Amino acid sequence: MNPPNDLYGITNLPYGVYSVAGSAPRCATRYGDQVLDLALLLEDDVFAEPGLNAFMAQGRQRWEEVRTLLTDRVRGPLPEGCAHSVDDVTMHLPFAVADYVDFYASEHHASNLGRLFRPDNPNPLLPNWKHLPVSYTGRAGSVVVSGTDIVRPCGQRLPAGAEAPVFGPSVRLDIEAELGFVVGTGNPMGTAIPVEDAADHIFGVALFNDWSARDIQAWEYVPLGPHLGKSFASTIAPWIVPLAALDAARVSTPTQDPSPLPYLAMDEAWGLDIDLEVEWNGDVVSRPPYSSMYWSPAQMLAHLTVNGAPTRTGDLYASGTISGPSPDQVGSLIELGKGFLEDGDEVVLRASAPGANGTRIGFGEARGRIRSRDGRSATSSTNEKDQK
Repeated sequence: MNPPNDLYGITNLPYGVYSVAGSAPRCATRYGDQVLDLALLLEDDVFAEPGLNAFMAQGRQRWEEVRTLLTDRVRGPLPEGCAHSVDDVTMHLPFAVADYVDFYASEHHASNLGRLFRPDNPNPLLPNWKHLPVSYTGRAGSVVVSGTDIVRPCGQRLPAGAEAPVFGPSVRLDIEAELGFVVGTGNPMGTAIPVEDAADHIFGVALFNDWSARDIQAWEYVPLGPHLGKSFASTIAPWIVPLAALDAARVSTPTQDPSPLPYLAMDEAWGLDIDLEVEWNGDVVSRPPYSSMYWSPAQMLAHLTVNGAPTRTGDLYASGTISGPSPDQVGSLIELGKGFLEDGDEVVLRASAPGANGTRIGFGEARGRIRSRDGRSATSSTNEKDQK
């Protein structure tokens, strides 16, 4: 059931929400090739909910207690009706997303886009980039679970050489391979979350694809930033890997020069050694390394709240596109230089990271297929079984 090289072994135990035919969604963990019902396994009705929010709101001490219990109980014997094959379940959005913020934390990605968009500027990074984690606020309601079709967005775009915009479907539809960080417990308005307290608030990590309409984005983003070019859809994997499962994946971030202001200074390693894979229509086209990210998840959360902005259970913030220093490590198609998404194209993100005791742990998949506005597309991939 759980071979030594399994990405869903005892060192992982991610959280998700599943259903079987005729049943309501309930919380689960994955162990090997089995999806285990947490309400039955732990005899706790908080997991009979159709989302993880109630459990996440219980806080870090409870998260640690449950993880300890799971480590023992998944080995069996299992209660009747607890275990289901991954091939027999439907996975759902794992939590109700409260607010959503997307960062821009990769120096390599920001530099690549800077060279593309500002070729005459000798410095591809804007002046503030190395002083703060840049971000924008997105739409929580357009975050969808892996396997949901993505409808090609419409909006205004400025054709090359034109003086006035036209309206219609995006012709430069792109992906952004990212990680999402899920807030389990938030901070009251008027307070902040220090970098050193980030682990008390971050429940877990998930694969994330911030679909992007580059042509719509290019016309609209000055002066207030992305809007319609980003707000139409983002895909999240169905499994949330607990932050505690990633202790063995902790690494230092790249050297931050100039030194960040004191509220962003870190006393511990907050980078993550997570390897991603981007598959486009069945071919792996890139392998972005999260370890190359300049700003850490702890710094992102500290900056997000330093002005007194509140966070709450179910808030989601994403890393921004993950790109490494090599051409085969980029996290977006615009950097890859091989064109943009056509109707019927399918993109799948996968990732793994070092786990305890020499294991590796998996993050499931973030999968989506592009569908035209009028519904004419290739076979829908909605609610695939999960996602190995």
